Amino acid sequence: MIDISMRRRPQCPRRMTMDLGIKGRIALISGADSGMGKETARLLLEAGVRVALTDKPDGTLDEAVEELSPLGEVIAVTGDVTQVDQVRAIWAGVRERLGDPDIYVNAAGVTGATGDFLEIDDKGWQETIDIDLMGAVRMCREAIRAMRSQGWGRIVLFASEDAVQPYVDELPYCAAKAGILSLAKGLSKAYGPDNVLVNTVSPAFIATPMTDKMMKKRAEEKGVSFDEAIETFLDEERPGMALKRRGRPEEVAAAVAFLVSERASFINGAGIRVDSGSVFTIAG
Repeated sequence: MIDISMRRRPQCPRRMTMDLGIKGRIALISGADSGMGKETARLLLEAGVRVALTDKPDGTLDEAVEELSPLGEVIAVTGDVTQVDQVRAIWAGVRERLGDPDIYVNAAGVTGATGDFLEIDDKGWQETIDIDLMGAVRMCREAIRAMRSQGWGRIVLFASEDAVQPYVDELPYCAAKAGILSLAKGLSKAYGPDNVLVNTVSPAFIATPMTDKMMKKRAEEKGVSFDEAIETFLDEERPGMALKRRGRPEEVAAAVAFLVSERASFINGAGIRVDSGSVFTIAG
């Protein structure tokens, strides 16, 4: 009889780091003061990318820069994506300090107006769409002008599972994110010939300040703990999420970092779901 306990165990392979082929590139990330935007910045800095973070001035942008600065060259440029003049100023500020970005990641967004469809007024719809859809439109105008002249560009827009699987109490957000999918597909066709590749990622229920706020509100309404609010939300509202947990920001960032890299040089007009299987269909 062979004593299997004495068999030599195979050694674990050394961890390999994939070369993304974008060292020295310049990236601009909106909505970057926390969550998925900040984690995307972290991965790009580790890949040797020079990174500019932008968000509204009342956030935690300076803290994000301080946290990330040991990893590489990172700057902050504040601005509001709902204001055309501020959008132009964001790009001018990055251009002056780093140069024209080769990479743009649109992570800025809000849940926006929620509730019964008949109770949400025009203002709620307009404010949600102005940030979640038109913010991307304004930023992409500036991005594409620069990238076309350089003959190389990567754009990733944050969509959502809600874009193809709308929830009745978040219809302005769902409609805006569906618009993001259409926008990205159209831009990919228009500017792919210029080697400006445009793709989307669609996260679902990621552990970010936005979902923290949602779960705190749910916990208060149901009289349960924060963790219980997450558990019941998964059971009742997101039954398709097979892993039964919130996603981590770095899990989304990994998909973004791949899409903006040379490793994804033949991916254009595509969407990657980072959703634990939340979307039930195979289409969209």
